[in-house]
Parts: sequence; structure tokens; C-alpha cells
Amino acid sequence: MKIPPLLRPALSLLLAFSVFAAGPAGAADKAAPVKLEGLRQGTPLNQDNPPANNRQERDHPVGERDFVQMPPLIPHTISGYQITKNFNKCMDCHAWQKTKESGATKISVTHFKTRDGIELDSVSPRRYFCTQCHVPQSDAKPLVANTYERAKGMK
Repeated sequence: MKIPPLLRPALSLLLAFSVFAAGPAGAADKAAPVKLEGLRQGTPLNQDNPPANNRQERDHPVGERDFVQMPPLIPHTISGYQITKNFNKCMDCHAWQKTKESGATKISVTHFKTRDGIELDSVSPRRYFCTQCHVPQSDAKPLVANTYERAKGMK
């Protein structure tokens, strides 16, 4: 079969690409298997890992922040707190009207603004579920090692 002269460069390019894509012969035999270890430690996705034996820390002073926009950690246990679309237990103490009586920190004025910057009379729906950003402290060990350092301005 005779190949037209205009198709010869395209055919040679296709042939070169197919050899490149296949790789050298026997390369797959020499590659070592990759061992990945996730936080689930080999537990199948349709099973749960047993719960860790960690506990939330009891009342203590508010901790320092590690970076400027860091939401404060919750300095008390919140076990059993209910936060639903109809009720937020955190507001029993942290709502502006209740902080004098409770001695708790007022929620930030930023919690009263919509995403468009409009100021509301009550907590913005996007800031209503406190535990999206604020977390209680616990005695849990880090899941992975890290070398994180506090922001220079926060030291």
C-alpha cells in the first residue's frame, strides 16, 4: 500500500506517540508498588473506625490565637449542645443580650453581616452554626506530624 506524501508526517508522528505512550518494554514489571496510608489506616469505606478515646477539655481560659483571622477555640465542653436551624444553645450565653448575666464573650459583630456586607439585627444564617468554625479543645493527639509555627505578629 502506498502512503500519500501529505499523510507521511502525520503517520510518523502517530507512530512515535504510540511508542512513547506504551513506554519501554518491561517498565511496569520493575516499578515498586506504591503504599499509601490514609487517616482511616486501611479501614474500608463501608466501615467505621472505632472512636478515639479523647475527651473535650473542661472550662479553662480562652486560648491564644495562632493567626489573625483564626476563630477562637471553645474553652469549655459542648457535649450535648444542640445547634439546629431552630435552636442554638451557644446563644444562651454568647448572644449580646445575655453576656452580662453569663459572663461569656459576645459574638463578634462580623456574625451579623451577610455575605454582601449588609448588617442584620440578628446573627447571619451563614454564621449561625458555630461549630463550623469554632471547635472545642480536646486532649487528642495530632493525626499527622506538622511543623506549623504561629504567625510572627501573634508571638
